[in-house]
Amino acid sequence: MAFKGVDFYRMDDLLTDEERMVRDTVRRFVDERVLPIIDKHFEEATFPTDLIPQLAELGLFGGTLPEEYGCANMNNVSYGLVMQELERGDSGLRSFVSVQGALVMYPIFAFGSEEQKRKWLPLLAKGEKIGSFGLTEPDHGSDPGGMETRARRTDKGWVLNGTKRWITNGTISDIAVVWAKVDDEIRGFIVETNRPGFQAPEIKAKLSLRASVTSDLIMDDVLIPEDNLLPKSQGLKSPLMCLNQARYGIAWGAIGAAMACFDCVVDYTKGRTQFGKPIAGFQLVQEKLARMLTEITKGQLLAWRLGRLKDEGKLHFAQTSMAKRNNVGIALETARLARDLMGASGITLEYPVFRHMCNLESVYTYEGTDHIHTLILGEAITGIPAYK
Repeated sequence: MAFKGVDFYRMDDLLTDEERMVRDTVRRFVDERVLPIIDKHFEEATFPTDLIPQLAELGLFGGTLPEEYGCANMNNVSYGLVMQELERGDSGLRSFVSVQGALVMYPIFAFGSEEQKRKWLPLLAKGEKIGSFGLTEPDHGSDPGGMETRARRTDKGWVLNGTKRWITNGTISDIAVVWAKVDDEIRGFIVETNRPGFQAPEIKAKLSLRASVTSDLIMDDVLIPEDNLLPKSQGLKSPLMCLNQARYGIAWGAIGAAMACFDCVVDYTKGRTQFGKPIAGFQLVQEKLARMLTEITKGQLLAWRLGRLKDEGKLHFAQTSMAKRNNVGIALETARLARDLMGASGITLEYPVFRHMCNLESVYTYEGTDHIHTLILGEAITGIPAYK
């Protein structure tokens, strides 16, 4: 059955015809192409690579970037709705598209030369090349400024040494946007993954984001051309700007996961009979359903306003932190409440709830942990940074 959405506050009235069309197109794609296969991929810990050309054909890679680079030039609310529907399918799928666009194509667009943009963006938009984003390291997650990866200039080009960890798409990527210190300044580099000294072993035995490729990036004297430096990248601000793009997509995506769990548990509780009536008729169950619907609705309004601010050029990064922090938190709570109401049925792949719950545990942590976003908001409120 096609997904009808969760729209208690008539959110559709706040969307333009084009935004609804984009949302509905991706919604059908998820219903028809993603949901029939995603449980098997989650169970087997594989990524559905067959979907990559279809995602590209829909214009979902780098969706907000200009048409001159082969991109869809959609507005940010449309892009957010794309992320919502993809994560309704699976967080791993949304992560793939988010990394390709927000963390690979965006830094090339924002910090790259015109030659780099014309070379790489059309290939990435078509899905002919896959990218990854190398910032997090084994010993440096929430404190990326402490990174140990180094780049040094030589007569032959740049030589990179270091290790990145928890890198989405790493093993299957053709290029990696790698952040490294040149002396004491952080710069961005385009690193082709077929270069000698570059390895990207996949991280196995994950219990979350199983339908996603997560990797280490290991660079041992990797030589890249001088022109592979992103010339406009300068300091920690550059990768943080990329993360803010990704966090925006997560704020929308988490709502999609919450909607999937809510829709599932409503149907389940209306059909599950105990003590002579559907369990949806019991007060304790209705209290949980009401709580879920309220939090989803609040999250929808938060994401919609965030998108409008972004389209108007008024967005502050702390506003993105609020939405990411809130919406992932309520999505995880929704998944847990849904699992509770579904009893033992909630832990099986017959239903999407436990899969979403496992995935959201990772989404809660990556692209800035809940704690870090709390401190970003704390600084915005008080003017006093509490990170150290």
